[in-house]
Amino acid sequence: MSTLRVEPATRARILERPAASVLERVLAQLEDGALEVTLPNGAVRSFGHGPTVRLAIHSPAFFRRLATRGKLGLGESYTAGEWDADDLVAFFELLLANGARAAERHPRLRRLMEARPRLRTRNGLLRARRNIAYHYDLGNELFELMLDETMTYSCAVFDHPGVDLAEAQRAKYDLICRDLALGPDDHVLEIGCGWGGFAHHAASRYGCRVTGLTISREQARAARARTADLPVEILELDYRRVGGRYTKVVSIEMLEAIGEAQFGTYFETIDRVLAPGGRAVVQTILIPDQRWDRYRATPDWIERYVFPGCLIPSLEALTTAATRHSRLGVYGVREIGEHYAETLKRWRANVHASIDEVRELGYDRRFERTWDFYLAFCEAAFRRRALRDVHLLLARSG
Repeated sequence: MSTLRVEPATRARILERPAASVLERVLAQLEDGALEVTLPNGAVRSFGHGPTVRLAIHSPAFFRRLATRGKLGLGESYTAGEWDADDLVAFFELLLANGARAAERHPRLRRLMEARPRLRTRNGLLRARRNIAYHYDLGNELFELMLDETMTYSCAVFDHPGVDLAEAQRAKYDLICRDLALGPDDHVLEIGCGWGGFAHHAASRYGCRVTGLTISREQARAARARTADLPVEILELDYRRVGGRYTKVVSIEMLEAIGEAQFGTYFETIDRVLAPGGRAVVQTILIPDQRWDRYRATPDWIERYVFPGCLIPSLEALTTAATRHSRLGVYGVREIGEHYAETLKRWRANVHASIDEVRELGYDRRFERTWDFYLAFCEAAFRRRALRDVHLLLARSG
């Protein structure tokens, strides 16, 4: 007696109707806003009350991806062009506002969305270089279109109304420099120097020496060019291999790229190279502590398609790692996450304004939608405090 074998594609199509039904039950309890959904057959469904976001689902594959790919499926479906929203940031804000409540009401749906565990891969020297190249070696020309003249790819600080993005980035650098008490006698190690924005700022305005580390070939080339007339050395070197002694250490949104297994090594390295009496400032994105265990165990679309190998830490995870692996303590925490939504909004607007030039560089429609999803989701996450961004002041006791 033979058993009917259902092909994978057929099995996936079978899931479309129940997946759509589950989604409709979840959306029926929508709060803090309204969602108007146009289905592939043209039918329109409305959920919730308040300011309305309009979602157009172009293909039944949208439901299939959610059913078979969980959280990853939402982003994969967007990059495939299977749905659109009239305000992508507002759509994500609505999802984030309702996500925790929906998970409590529908535990089976939560298990489905988190069904695939995060792949545990060791971020060794070779893998780290490949992961960084995947994102940061896309081409300096692309980032020049998205960022401001300082070429800073991290949260800015908008300290007064009307400030432009470059001014806001310099204001952020000044906060860090003041925390470090930088002066002409200092030799600063920057772990993850990007395109040289902080190194240029610190050396030109505070008179210190800076040694910057990066494992991105494209970044190293640009950073050397822009700091050629300053007391700045740019090394294409993994932070784990750095030697020497430095009076100050700074690291701006590099920590997220190294993976959880390297947190201890990271703080151990800062402790090893920091001169007696020295201090360090680490700027990092954070996951709220309450979400850390769930986040670190489940798949993440940004990790898969934008920043391979990344893992956003929690504050508790970092303080635990610093305590266990170094003599460093956290002597100050400055929250700047409220400024990241505006930073991301401006980056996304820059990309949209320069989309013809982006296409001329050879980036296709899927790439455009991938980055639009990434920037819009992150903006919404910072607006809803689903993500944080902080300056940590580190020093040794005594």
